[in-house]
Amino acid sequence: MPKYKKYFQMMIDENRELFQSFSLLHDQYAKDQDGLQEKFNKAGERILDIIREYENRLCRNTERGIYSKFSGNLAEKFQNEARHNFPMIDYIGLVVEKFSIKRINL
Repeated sequence: MPKYKKYFQMMIDENRELFQSFSLLHDQYAKDQDGLQEKFNKAGERILDIIREYENRLCRNTERGIYSKFSGNLAEKFQNEARHNFPMIDYIGLVVEKFSIKRINL
């Protein structure tokens, strides 16, 4: 198993309750985005912080060594693993405004 997958699994295991509750909300949000955007944003902030923390742990050692040019690829693989498990994760933080066109009376 690649190192980024080990770190991802370790992140899920250490924060199991938080990720389980987010997974349920994520599935609901995937079905109906209209009423859940604010709740999804609030829950997603904490999830993104945890993902960034584990990404930094993963890449910390490679950035200083001779493998520093591979650190970006490693971070991208870790983020893609997060997107694979939570496809709607990129929608965290969106501000949705209602759009309407005003009618012109002639």
